[in-house]
Amino acid sequence: MKLKNIYKRIIILTAIAPFLCSCGSDWLDPKPLSFYEPGVALSNADGLYSAITACERNMRHEYFGDGAPILTEMIQSEVAVEGTTDKAGPQMNMDISLLPDASLNDANTTKVGWYWYEGYKGIKYANVVISRINDATFKDEAEKNAVLGAAYFQRAYRYFKLTHQFGDIPYMDWEISEPKYDFYSYDRWSILERMRKDMEFAYQWVPDKVDRGRTSKGACGILLMKLCMVLGDFDRAIEVGKEVVAAHPLMTKRFTANQSKARTNLMHDLHSVEAKLDMSNTEGLMYVVSYPEVDGSDRIQTMRNGVPFWNNGNIKTPDGQTGTSITIASGETDPEMDLNKTYGRGIGRLRPTWYFTNEIWRADKEANDLRGIFNRDSWRKMEDLLYNNPSLKSSGNQWYGKNFVKSPSMSVEDTIRLWFSWPHYKLFVPDPLQTQWAGGETPWYIYRSAEVYLLIAECYYWKDQPQLAAEALNVVRNRAGASPLTAADINIGEILDERARELYYEENRHLELVRISYIYARTGKPCEIFGGRVYKLDNLSGPGGTNSNVKQEGYNFWYDRVNARSNFYNKGVIHKWAEYKISVHHILWPIPASAINTNTKGIINQNIGYPGAEKNVTPLKVPEEGTVLGPQ
Repeated sequence: MKLKNIYKRIIILTAIAPFLCSCGSDWLDPKPLSFYEPGVALSNADGLYSAITACERNMRHEYFGDGAPILTEMIQSEVAVEGTTDKAGPQMNMDISLLPDASLNDANTTKVGWYWYEGYKGIKYANVVISRINDATFKDEAEKNAVLGAAYFQRAYRYFKLTHQFGDIPYMDWEISEPKYDFYSYDRWSILERMRKDMEFAYQWVPDKVDRGRTSKGACGILLMKLCMVLGDFDRAIEVGKEVVAAHPLMTKRFTANQSKARTNLMHDLHSVEAKLDMSNTEGLMYVVSYPEVDGSDRIQTMRNGVPFWNNGNIKTPDGQTGTSITIASGETDPEMDLNKTYGRGIGRLRPTWYFTNEIWRADKEANDLRGIFNRDSWRKMEDLLYNNPSLKSSGNQWYGKNFVKSPSMSVEDTIRLWFSWPHYKLFVPDPLQTQWAGGETPWYIYRSAEVYLLIAECYYWKDQPQLAAEALNVVRNRAGASPLTAADINIGEILDERARELYYEENRHLELVRISYIYARTGKPCEIFGGRVYKLDNLSGPGGTNSNVKQEGYNFWYDRVNARSNFYNKGVIHKWAEYKISVHHILWPIPASAINTNTKGIINQNIGYPGAEKNVTPLKVPEEGTVLGPQ
C-alpha cells in the first residue's frame, strides 16, 4: 500500500492547501520562498500529485460518515428512500424539500448541495495541476503525462457527475487566482465532449499499477466508457471495456482470511476490509481509502446509515416488553445475541424499497445468487435477529433469545425505519474502536470490473444486440451463482436490475438513471419497458412554469422508472411528518440559490421546474480547442 508515500503527499498537501483556494489578495502570498511556497511545492511530480491528493480526499467524503452524500444519490432513485421518520426536513416530499433556497447540504435534509460545492472544489484542485503542468520539472514526458492524466480524470469525474445532476453548469478549466463573479452556464454536451477528449489522453498515459486510492488506468477507462456512452459512441466504449476487464479479471475464488469464518462466502470476501487492502485483488479499479487505526482516517458508517434502527426501543416482544439492547446480558456467550457487533447499530437513514429487497430477487433466476435474499449468509431480515435485552433474561421472559416477531400494531414510522431487510455482506464493516458499531475504517470501491461488464452489456443493448448483452451480464451473474440470462430476457429493466444487485451502495444510482435518460432522449430509442415510449431532449424536465410539480409519465425515463418501481414515491405513503413525492423536473437537481445570487456579474441558469428558471439564457459552448479561462 506504500503508506509512507501517502503520508508524504498528505503532509505536502496540508502545507499547500491554503494556496489551492486561489485568493486574489497579494498580501496573502508568503514573502519568504520556501519548499512549501506553491511555485516550489508544485514544481515536480511529487508536489503535483500532492495537489491531486486533495481531489482523492474529497472523493472519500462522498461515501463516509453519518448521512453520507451517497445516500442522496440512492434516495433519488428507485432502490431506496429516506428513512428518518422522526422529524420534518429530510428528503421525502421533494416538491417541498428540493428547492434552490432550501437546506441542501445537511445530513438531516439532503446532500444535493454537497455535490455542487464539493464538485467544484475538486475541479479547482485539478485545475491547479493542469494550469501548472508546464512549469514543473519531470524525469520524462511519460511522467508528465501521467500526472496530467490523473488531474484530467479528477476534473472529468466531477464534471460527469455535475452535468448529470445539474445539467448545464458553469465551466472552469484553469486555475482562478482572483475573486470571480461572472460565471455563465455552459452546454452540458460540449462539456462532456471536452471531458471525453481529456479522458482519451488520461487512458493512454495514466499507469495501471498504483497505490490504493490513486487514479489508475482502469479507472480512467471506466469513466471514458461512460462518457462515450452518453455521447453515443458505444463501439468505443465496448473496445475500452474489453481492454479493462482483460487487465482486471473478476475475483471468482475466495481469497481472504474470511473464508475460514462461518456464514461467509465469496461476496463477503470481495466486500471485506481485507479484500480492499489485498493488492492481489484484480477487480478493484478505483478506491477511496481510510485505513484501519491510521490517523486522519474516517469511519464509513454504512451500518448506521443502512441497517434498521433496531435499538430505538420500539422492537417489542409479543408480550409487550422492550426486546433489544446495545449491552448484552452478563455471561452471554452467543455472538448472535450481540446485535451491535453482529449487525451494527443502525438508525435506518437509508430505507431500501421493495424493488431492491424483493422484486429483483426471483426464485427461478436468483435462487442461488450469493448477493441476494435467498442466501441467508449474505442478507439479513429482521426475523433473523434475536431478542437480547438483558432484562428479558433476568426476568425469565420466554422470548429472550427468540427471533423477532413483527408486531401487527407497528406504526408506519417504525415500519419504515426499523423493519426491513438489508445486504449484510455489503454494509458490515467492523468498528472495533467504538462502543456502538456504525461502520469503521476501510477502503471503498468506486469502480470495479463487474461494473465494466454491466456497461458493456448496456452498450450492446443500445446497439440492439441482445445476445451479446446477455453474455456480458452472465459473466457477473455466473460469478454470483445466478442463473444465466438469454437474449429474450434483455431489456433496460434487466440491466438496471443487475446493476442494483451488484452495485448497491457503490454506484451513483440517481446519476446512472439520468445518464440512461439522456441516452434515450438523444437517440430516440423506444423504451420497451414503458410500452415503446420515446423521450425527447427538449422537454426532458417537463413543461416548467409556475405549476411545475407535474407527475405525468413520459417526460423522462428517470421519473418513469422511479415512479414505477419505488413503492414509496407518489404511492400515498404518509407518516406524521411527510408524504413521499417526486416530480418530473427532479431528474435534475436545483442549482443552489446562493451560487446564483452571489454571481452578480454573470448568469448561472436554474433548472426547469425550479424558481428562477424564467431568467435563463442560452448556455455557452466549450470550445473544441484551447481554454475558456486560461491562455487563448
